[in-house]
Amino acid sequence: MELMLRGLLVVGIFLGMLEAENIADLQTKLSHLQHQLETSDNIWLKKFKNFESYGKISVEIQKIQERLKKLQEEKGDPLEISALKHSLQALQHQEKLLDLYKTHPFKDLVEKPTITNMPNVTSPFGIIGALSFIKSLKIKYTTMQGHQKSLHQVLELLAQELEILKELQALQPKKWATPLYQEQIRIIEFSNAQSLLKASLDTYAKDIQEADQSIKTQIKDQLFKLLYVLLGALCSVLLAWGLKKLSHKYLYDDERSYSINKAINFVNANVIVLIFLFSYLENVSYLVTAIGFMGAGFAIAMRDLFMSVLGWMTLILRGNLHVGDRVQVSKDGNTYVGDVLDISMLYITIFEDVTMMTYLKNNGRAGRIIFVPNNYIFTGLLSNCSHLGSKTIWDSLEFFLTFDSNHQKAVEIATQIATTCAQTYSQMAQAQFSKMRTKYAFRNVDASPKVFIMPEKDGMRLFISYLADAYNALPLRSVISLQVLQAFLKSKDIFVSASLKPKIEEDPEPKEPSPEPSSSPIPQNPV
Repeated sequence: MELMLRGLLVVGIFLGMLEAENIADLQTKLSHLQHQLETSDNIWLKKFKNFESYGKISVEIQKIQERLKKLQEEKGDPLEISALKHSLQALQHQEKLLDLYKTHPFKDLVEKPTITNMPNVTSPFGIIGALSFIKSLKIKYTTMQGHQKSLHQVLELLAQELEILKELQALQPKKWATPLYQEQIRIIEFSNAQSLLKASLDTYAKDIQEADQSIKTQIKDQLFKLLYVLLGALCSVLLAWGLKKLSHKYLYDDERSYSINKAINFVNANVIVLIFLFSYLENVSYLVTAIGFMGAGFAIAMRDLFMSVLGWMTLILRGNLHVGDRVQVSKDGNTYVGDVLDISMLYITIFEDVTMMTYLKNNGRAGRIIFVPNNYIFTGLLSNCSHLGSKTIWDSLEFFLTFDSNHQKAVEIATQIATTCAQTYSQMAQAQFSKMRTKYAFRNVDASPKVFIMPEKDGMRLFISYLADAYNALPLRSVISLQVLQAFLKSKDIFVSASLKPKIEEDPEPKEPSPEPSSSPIPQNPV
């Protein structure tokens, strides 16, 4: 009997040692799992820990408030009351910081994101924004899937921890009953969150699919619309190209062909702009209003620019000036004579030629490119020496003769020489004058040279006017000047002088006036 009791005692001791070893092993595993959960960077655990902290702080605040109430009623130690009040303030501040975790710790993780501000693709530029919007939705969905995966990992660890607690509770019921209950509550919270997150993911996936389908349909429509617009613009370009080819083929006048090509380019550019504008403009009335306000502001701030554009339109529509015309421009005391190279929306480009202006006012300089703003036609005087295809212009020479010269003979000599030298241009001008009568009330004009003689203070001025080449008047001026001067010098009764010398009263014996050295003719027309 004694041996049996000893055997049972040994067995009991052995079983107790096994149980103790089993409990220790379970506690080790539990500690390892708890450490793994506490050190984890899982967002779910962090939020739930804040939720638990809020609950603990609330309980602690309630206890302190009850203790304060009791001490104040019993008029307890003032130092203890002051310390409790200080602790209460600190806990209330912490509670305020954790107020978001009062009831729903996982609210921002399990709620389905609301799809707002979905773009409406109305132009090709909106395609990029729409694709970026869909990409952002998919990124949010991927983030939610990552949260779902991390929540599943947490639940696996909690399930392992629950199994260990159940085993411990079976071995030590009183000690592990409360931890087991708390663990079950925690698993219920996480399981509910998992169910809500799964439902949110399913719903959000459907929303993304609908948004993606809607945006892809809009993008497809815009791509087709862009294709039609580009085809319209291409047709406009091809039509303009064909018109320019026809102008080069059937127009032999290079100046007219150049002007027509410029007009075609302008119309083509505006047509393309209008095609794009009316294709992608949602409300034309807004455009009209905006253009009205903008136009008023720009008209004040950029008056010269708008006047130049208006001047360009005037030149194009009226046709008073063309590329290749010989023009004369004067501004601020400077005079330029040359040929028009180009007429753009802002400037008239002129190549300065060698003319009398080169000698008189430009110190022999020529060959410069002059840019004249188009608004100059409204404020200044621009002379066109080759308007309506005219190739001639009136040029003039003058000589000073003494009072005792044979003036009638000088007029006859000058008329004969000018008529002979300018005969070709006189005949050409007569035909041009007839052409001008079809557009202007142009009276009959005698195209033959004109010679006049007029008295001056110191002598008689012989004025010779004749028709010359509008683009090259200097050679004819030089020829006529030389021939007239040589004829006057050969004649014994014609005396040429730059200015007559005053008569000297002390000279008792007046002498026959001798011809002064002739001076170079003074040109009047700058061309």
